[in-house]
Amino acid sequence: MLEPVRTIELFQKPPSPKTFSAGSLIFQAGERGDVIYGIISGEVEILVDGKVVETILQGDIFGEGAIVHLDRQRDSTARAKTDSLVAFLDREHFMFAVEQTPMFALEVMKSYSDRLRRLRHILSGT
Repeated sequence: MLEPVRTIELFQKPPSPKTFSAGSLIFQAGERGDVIYGIISGEVEILVDGKVVETILQGDIFGEGAIVHLDRQRDSTARAKTDSLVAFLDREHFMFAVEQTPMFALEVMKSYSDRLRRLRHILSGT
C-alpha cells in the first residue's frame, strides 16, 4: 500500500510539488481551502489561534478538512518549520484518488482522526 503522500504525488496535476521556505505560510485559518497537502520532505507546523499545536513530518498529510467541508474554510494555519517540499491535490483529483484507491481514503481518515486525538490530548493536558 502506498503512503498517502505518495498517492497525492501520483494523482496531482502540474505544477509539480511546491517548495516552502522555513517560516513561510502554506495556508491561514479562515482562508478558503481548495487542496490537500502531503509532505515530501521537511516539517510543517499546524497553528490554532496563533499557537503551534502540532509539528508534522515527512510522509504526513494535512489540509484535508477544508476540501471535505462544504464551506471549504481552513480551521488552522500551516507554516513551514523547515524548508519543505509539499505535494498537493485539488478537490477533483482528491475525489479521483479516493475512487481509484480506497485505501487512500482510509489513510486520510486515519490521519485526520490521529490529528484530532493528539489535539484532544494537548487540550486536556494528558
